[in-house]
Amino acid sequence: MKNKILLPFILVLMSTSCIQKQWIVSESTSVKIPIDSTADKIADKAYTEWLQPYKQKVDAQMNEVIGYSAVTMRAHKPESLLSNFSADVYLKVASDYIKTPVDIAIVNLGGLRTQVPEGDITVRKVFELMPFENELVVLWLRGDKLLDLLNGFAAVGGQGVAGLRMTIQDGKATDITIGGKALDPQKLYSIATNDYLAGGNDNMPQLAMHEKRQNTSLKVRNVLLDYIKGETAAGRKIESRLDGRIR
Repeated sequence: MKNKILLPFILVLMSTSCIQKQWIVSESTSVKIPIDSTADKIADKAYTEWLQPYKQKVDAQMNEVIGYSAVTMRAHKPESLLSNFSADVYLKVASDYIKTPVDIAIVNLGGLRTQVPEGDITVRKVFELMPFENELVVLWLRGDKLLDLLNGFAAVGGQGVAGLRMTIQDGKATDITIGGKALDPQKLYSIATNDYLAGGNDNMPQLAMHEKRQNTSLKVRNVLLDYIKGETAAGRKIESRLDGRIR
């Protein structure tokens, strides 16, 4: 008798437990909390005091002056002091890494996240400029695909490049030379860039069509830091100039 009474209850329990529940958001609210001095009043004071020695250590490292910029460098189109500087460093370091000259370098303007003012360059400034964990890579791309890529650059008004010269005319890339020679659609060109662009991102799908890729495991941020430190050790300021590589 007891089993007969329990059986309907068990069946109902099993049937209801198999029903998938669906949650619907009926209302939501949010509060904007600016991360600046106004947030100090809501900070956990005990935690802030515990954190202070670590903050001081990090600040000391980040505020270290590692070089001096002779000019204020900003990123803009069609070419800029900042993009020229960055692309030139890519090209040099990649060439040193593979122990043979790399043909060109490509840097996306959107990846340069701040300007570098004239004056002292700190570690913090380089972290602000390159806050991502991107790595330097070398790609080998056929000339016809490179031409498509450069036409894409022309369509948006320019990008950061080194090792090539081109003219933007009617939204197309013309008069393209690489190493002083006209672009050959059949030739395989080596390109220094970052792993984000190598995946075809930032409207550069042609880079993902490469014939070969060599990873360097070098963080782009560290590449810039080491280059600036090296120039400083050699007694040189960080300099850049507009040279008409994109006209």
